[in-house]
Amino acid sequence: MKKWTFFMLLIAVLLFGSVIGFNMFKQQKIAEFMANRPEPEFPVTVTEVKPVDWVPVIEAIGFIEPNQGVTVANETSGVIDKIAFQSGAKVEEGQPLVMLDSAVEKANLKSSQARLPAAEAKYKRYKGLFSKGSISKEAYDEAEANFFSLSADIESLKASIDRREIKAPFAGEVGIRNVYLGQYLQAGTDIVRLEDTSVMRLRFTVPQTDISRIQIGQQMDIFVDAYPEIAFKGSISAIEPAVNIQSGLIQVQADIPNSDGKLRSGMFARANIILPTLENQITLPQTAITFTLYGDNVYILSEEDGAKRVQQHVVKVGERTADIAHILEGVKEGDVVVTSGQVRLSNGAKVRVVESDATTPPAETPML
Repeated sequence: MKKWTFFMLLIAVLLFGSVIGFNMFKQQKIAEFMANRPEPEFPVTVTEVKPVDWVPVIEAIGFIEPNQGVTVANETSGVIDKIAFQSGAKVEEGQPLVMLDSAVEKANLKSSQARLPAAEAKYKRYKGLFSKGSISKEAYDEAEANFFSLSADIESLKASIDRREIKAPFAGEVGIRNVYLGQYLQAGTDIVRLEDTSVMRLRFTVPQTDISRIQIGQQMDIFVDAYPEIAFKGSISAIEPAVNIQSGLIQVQADIPNSDGKLRSGMFARANIILPTLENQITLPQTAITFTLYGDNVYILSEEDGAKRVQQHVVKVGERTADIAHILEGVKEGDVVVTSGQVRLSNGAKVRVVESDATTPPAETPML
């Protein structure tokens, strides 16, 4: 029994020893392989930093407004006798748009005008007689009052007839009419929208901290979603004299020439207020910047013992455009910065520079 137990223990020791020995052998071989394995090279694309001129901007958003815009309405009620415009047409200042029926007013005007010569003659005759003392002052005053009262009635009737002819208050383009021939209109009915779109306006706000950087006449680039590739040129035409005490913002207005008629009121717009150009500034593609919780970083390429290696540098980023960032600190002229392939990099990593157009924006966005 004791001999059998001894042999079992011996077999167990041999089995465990062989397993431990095999693992030690495996670890040794792995260590030898890792020690003799060549250092990995990570493919990257790079760009050399060169100073350029940078045009800083103040970004803002707002809505396009017309130079003048009004919904034409009638002052008095009545039946539409004539419509003198077509939807979407160009109209001139003072051009009649809608005429309401004014037959009664015109008839009353003719009646008053017919009585005017006799009243005027009587007034002049009584004036001469009164100067000679032939009639009383009361008779002369009555003739004078009748004449001037009738003249005033005629002017009132002419004004009443004129108000029944709705005219364009300024030159512009009318929209789609909302009334029809023969329709009875209550006073204040919306007839049609009229807008002067020769010059459009953009009203927006900027923080009060930027008020020292803007002025009347300053140039702007305006972008709308309908024409994303076109930068409409404008200039600041008015700055509100007071700052909103609740928001700390100040309202600004810009004029935008619109001779081609592409801009429409109500369009949402993004604006860039152009500031003085800064010379010899450092810029990088946005793909070169790694964004972390600890700040913005870039990898700068250097030569060490004949090998290309990278070192991580913290940078301070200023303004950004669509694909370019303005670097304020952390990179200098002549540095070679990694623009793609940073995912697997770390400080001191060996890299291999390759050519790639993966970070170049396509000329045309593919359709989904």
